[in-house]
Amino acid sequence: MRTPEEILRGSRVIAVVGASAHPEKAAYGVPAAMQAAGFKIVPVNPRVATLGETILGEKVYASLRDVPHEIDIVDVFRPSEQAASVAQQAAAVGAKALWLQQEITSIEAKVIAEQAGMAYVENNCIAVARARYGVRHTAA
Repeated sequence: MRTPEEILRGSRVIAVVGASAHPEKAAYGVPAAMQAAGFKIVPVNPRVATLGETILGEKVYASLRDVPHEIDIVDVFRPSEQAASVAQQAAAVGAKALWLQQEITSIEAKVIAEQAGMAYVENNCIAVARARYGVRHTAA
């Protein structure tokens, strides 16, 4: 089982399910912090995608299956009861890790992630973990 630090150090691309276009929300600020630390952010939000808007300068996708490249981490900003569905989608696209943000937990999502061979973190802010471990990536 990989630790949160190992997941962050071995990852570059983070798909953010439930990413927000509103700077006052954590679902905007957390991805912004990760982007500033050198991670590629891929916003996933069906409502924003249909409007053709961007978040943090990145194209927004309606679903994980619409993302045209590999995903290292699926970072989840959705209620706990939706986490298992996101886990199934993450497994289907071959994501390497499923990360549920602070206050989001799901036994079912954990089982799905483990069965798919994904690393799993729950109830943990990815930006706080990144800062704690001092993980930064430089542009390739």
